[in-house]
Amino acid sequence: MTFVEGLEDRLLSNPRADRVRDVAALTRRSTRSKRGLFRAEGPQNVREAVRLALGDDDPARGLPELDAVYVTLEELGRHPEIAADLEALESRGGVFLRAVTPEVLCAMTDAVTPQGMLAVCRLPAGTTSPAPEAADLTCVLVRVQDPGNAGTVVRAADAAGAQLVAFTTGSVDPFNPKAVRSSAGSLFHVPVLTGVDLDALVSEARESGVTVLAADGRADTTVDALADEALLRRAGLDVPPAPVRLEAPTAWLFGNEAQGLDDHERGLADLAVAVPLHGRAESLNVGTAATVCLYASARAQRRDTLPMGTP
Repeated sequence: MTFVEGLEDRLLSNPRADRVRDVAALTRRSTRSKRGLFRAEGPQNVREAVRLALGDDDPARGLPELDAVYVTLEELGRHPEIAADLEALESRGGVFLRAVTPEVLCAMTDAVTPQGMLAVCRLPAGTTSPAPEAADLTCVLVRVQDPGNAGTVVRAADAAGAQLVAFTTGSVDPFNPKAVRSSAGSLFHVPVLTGVDLDALVSEARESGVTVLAADGRADTTVDALADEALLRRAGLDVPPAPVRLEAPTAWLFGNEAQGLDDHERGLADLAVAVPLHGRAESLNVGTAATVCLYASARAQRRDTLPMGTP
């Protein structure tokens, strides 16, 4: 019997089954917290969750662990590489795997258009602890409320090579299904902390020699200016002494979508930094601003590893 034939024999077809209701209940933050589980929907999230489960990543890194996978046979046929990984995963055991009908999958998710497969994963241990050690690049979301924005920033932080993403108390849960969908698999690449006390995190960053920058559209210093100074230093040219260096280990603070950072939150930073607006737009959303700032830091920090002239 082939792997797919085995799945067909275990097809879950009742949308009112207890297991289906249990997966659907993970839409609620209270249920996720109580059960220590969250839902990761769509082929990209499932692909990354399964790859992580198959890999040799140290669980101490604070990444989610896979608990169960549900797939429609039609969607699985469109992703033979995921099917191959699932077959390898099943041979190891320890993960609940079932084929489901489209009706069952629809009952499991709150998505308007379900994407044919989903994973149930364990929340990482220690998600509410401050950063245990210094990181070259840390992304901190301060009272960010929109789950789509949250997932977008996690994805941008992952792409920029950040080693840690932290959500302060009062922020949206990054393990909200919409946030997980928006992260497009990045939750399985970079540790994410939740419920973090901002004052404690900044204090620990300072003790570790990490520069703290606050993204603030009203600031006098721009991220472009900091990036130019970093490039000039890399070229060996004289640059006036600067209060911060973008190439140093850095934690960026990004504020609430409507209110930004308040006076206290801005005051915790070594410097407030603006993304310059060259057109007529009034502002940038937090996802775009975070992407610009994180990539500026990533580029400055990686200059020492690149020969001169490398773009």
